[in-house]
Amino acid sequence: MTAVPLPINHIVEELLALGVQPGGVLVVHTAFSKLAPIEGGPTGLIEALQRTLGPEGTLVMPSMSDDDEHPFDARTTPCREMGIVPDTFWRQAGVLRSDNPHAFAARGRHAATITQPHPLDLPHGPNSPVGYARDLAAQVLLLGVGHDGNTTVHLAEYTAGVRYRLPKTLTVLKDGRPTTIAYAEIDHCCANFARMDDWLEQAGKMRRGRIGHGEARLMNAADVVDIAVAHLSADETAFLHPPGIDEECDAARASIPTERR
Repeated sequence: MTAVPLPINHIVEELLALGVQPGGVLVVHTAFSKLAPIEGGPTGLIEALQRTLGPEGTLVMPSMSDDDEHPFDARTTPCREMGIVPDTFWRQAGVLRSDNPHAFAARGRHAATITQPHPLDLPHGPNSPVGYARDLAAQVLLLGVGHDGNTTVHLAEYTAGVRYRLPKTLTVLKDGRPTTIAYAEIDHCCANFARMDDWLEQAGKMRRGRIGHGEARLMNAADVVDIAVAHLSADETAFLHPPGIDEECDAARASIPTERR
């Protein structure tokens, strides 16, 4: 039997009960298939989030390009790998999207601040949408996804000064011509970001609940950064797999200067 879509008002009640703050900044990462069915589909979930935040709130979602080979255009480039909700959100009226292949989209009081220009080669540093959101006392909401989808953890890695890097490229328009830019990004498989569950819960800094038919996690962005930085300061490889398990983590380990590896 097909489940009956949950009403938007029901989703609003669940968001409020979880602790989403009306008037606040909310960074949302979603896997809609885990939450569905919801009245209105992805658009209905976005409406529920906006109703919960109210007119003074700011809704933020990742809006990164899926394509490293073609120039990013904030007006047309999709972000399907981020999920159907973010790819629906950036197209809506009143949503601002940063002009960067590592884009985020936002709507609300602080949208212009969060989507202001940010560096191409420092995707999730302090001068990035997640950095700006953290500075605005944002909450982070994970809907049907774990911390491997929590971009704010990458901000913690930058803040902690981890030294591992993976080679990356992206394409932008320069003087009207597609130009490929090579850079080194703090990255790995991200599976061990799951350690944030225990770290945040041990500190009493994360709430779990149900939104729609899926699991939800809610936390403050500042707590994510502070707690992750504390662990990374003790062991900068805390998020990397032991050698020989994952190629990306192995490459990240190999990039660390040998004097402190």
